[in-house]
This record gives sequence, C-alpha cells and structure tokens, in this order.
Amino acid sequence: MEELVFLCVVGGRFVLPLLIPRFPLPAIIACLVLDAADQTIFQAFGYDPPGYQSYDKAMDIFYLALAYLSTMRNWENLGAYHVARFLFFYRLVGAFVFEMTHVRAILLIFPNTFEYFFIAYEAIRTRWSPITYLTRWWIWLAAIIWVFVKLPQEWWLHVAELDVTDTLQNYWWAWPVLIAVVVAAALFLWFVARPRLGPTTHTWEIESGPVPAAVDTAAKLAALRVRGGWVLSWMTLEKVVLVGLISVIYAQILPGMSSSNLRIFTSVGVLILVNAAITVAFSRREWTVESAGLAVLARLLTNVALVFAADRLLGHSAAGWDTFFFLCLISLITTLHDRYQPVLAHRESEASAVRTA
Repeated sequence: MEELVFLCVVGGRFVLPLLIPRFPLPAIIACLVLDAADQTIFQAFGYDPPGYQSYDKAMDIFYLALAYLSTMRNWENLGAYHVARFLFFYRLVGAFVFEMTHVRAILLIFPNTFEYFFIAYEAIRTRWSPITYLTRWWIWLAAIIWVFVKLPQEWWLHVAELDVTDTLQNYWWAWPVLIAVVVAAALFLWFVARPRLGPTTHTWEIESGPVPAAVDTAAKLAALRVRGGWVLSWMTLEKVVLVGLISVIYAQILPGMSSSNLRIFTSVGVLILVNAAITVAFSRREWTVESAGLAVLARLLTNVALVFAADRLLGHSAAGWDTFFFLCLISLITTLHDRYQPVLAHRESEASAVRTA
C-alpha cells in the first residue's frame, strides 16, 4: 500500500506538469498544491520515503522546466519572458549546487522566485493584457516576490526545516497566524495590487491563447528552423544547459547510476546536438508531425535507436531502465523546446522590426 501511494504521488507530479502549456495557471497551482501536500499524504499513510528531499527537488525542477518552456509559447510580453528566464535558470543552478553539496542554505540563496512570478503573470493574464506593462514593472514584481514571499518561505522550509502541518498541530497560535496572513495577503491583493493593474481588458481567460499565425503549424515551424540553421546556435546551447543540468540532478537520485556528472552532461549534450541536426534535416522535408505527442514519441524512438547503436558500436552493455528514463526526459523537453522556441523567436523578430521601423 505504501509503495502504491508513493507511485501515485510521484506519478501525479509527472503527469500534472504536462497540462501547463495549455492550462498554465490551474495546472501549475495543482503542481504547487501536490508539492505542498505530498509529505502530508505520506504521513497520513505512515510512510516516510527515504531521500525524498532529493526526489522532491528533482520533481520541482521538472514541472518548473515545463512551465519555463510554456513561457516561450504563451507569453507575449518579452520583458516578462526575459525576467522569467533569468529566474528559472538561476533556480536551476541553485538546485544543481544543492544536489552537489546538500547544503540546505543554498536553496535560500537561490530561491524559487520563478514559480510565483509565473503564477503572477498567468493570474494577470486571466483578466488583463500583460503586453501593456513595461519590463521595469515586471522586474519590480519579481523583486517583491523574491524578498517578501520566497525568501521567508525558503528559510522556513530549508533552513529552519519547519513543516506547516506539524506547526499547525503543535502550536495553538499557528492557525490564527496563518489565517491572519492569508486575510492580509488577500486584502493587499484586492485593495492595493489590483487597482494598480488598471481596468480589466477581457473576460476570464484560463486556457493559453493561440500562437501567432506565422508559426501555428509544424510545417511553418520547420520552415523557420531551416531558415535559422538551428544546430550550432544559442537555442541549442540553451537546450544543452537546460537538459544537461536537469539530467545531472536526476542522476543524483536514480539508483544504480555510476556515470560521472561530467560524462552525463557531455553525453546529453552530444545527443542534443545529434537531435538538432536530425530535426533540421527533417525540417527540409515536405511532411511534418503535427501532433506534439507523436513528435515526442518519434524523438524517443529515434533516441533509443541512437543509444542502442552507440552501445553496439562502442561495445558497452545494453542500456537499462535508468537510461530509458533519461531518454524520455530528454525527448520530451527537447521536443517542446524545438516547438516553442521558434514562437519566441518570431515574437522577438517582430518586436525588433517594430523598434527599427
């Protein structure tokens, strides 16, 4: 029973993030709630998974990575996107350093400001047009979240190592304080923050909007890749850093992993370069895969074949389940990156044309 509960929680933490690109706000809130409730669920069944702190950080990185990729597709305000990109990679580096050192104070130095910034942007997008706010406005919003929300939370969780459930059970004053904080936050948002957003511009929008017509099909994305020649590019470098760091973080928690961190990062980088070359080559063909799910599956099968061929060529033993997990992770993230980054590039190109006009 304990193993089933563990698998259900971990499975939920891998499945829910897949909804973020289409339903950004409700999906990431669901991820946040499950992240906060997982320990309580385990305690309710009298189960304490060994080493769950590392599992928890790794799964956090997974859903945050999908949230970051969704900003490429969905966010029309480029200033907000660039702030979010800095916040995400700053946290990713912090998670990497934490896994290398296991010093909990690292997570205070590298707080997860990206998550709440993402929620704030998507909450604003439900009724207001984010494109009207300048980059400086988004930087101030990120700074407020960083200082007044995330730093206290990171200290509470990772330095003081306090748990909300235990605190509410052990101290009579915890519930009144929690209620007061929630009420004060709600009053601040309603009477201070909300008026500064100005009048609403549209009815409720929960689902992500459509991408620009110029990049709304796989064929148009393929044509853009061919024109850009995206193999040795900043886009590929970002994928290498993104997937490489995530792979090294996951390697710290998967049992049976004996490869060095440098070897894992290098192997992932080589695989991503090969994937990029194959993607550009196939983009020159007239047929494309429109479904994102089928595109991920096609890339996964390609990567399995590449790894199997490399094993046979180099005389290594057959790859195991750990390798297959990494290939699933790599295939998913790189496919979404290849589909969403051209949307971002198109918006940046249009913004550059407007500035130079």
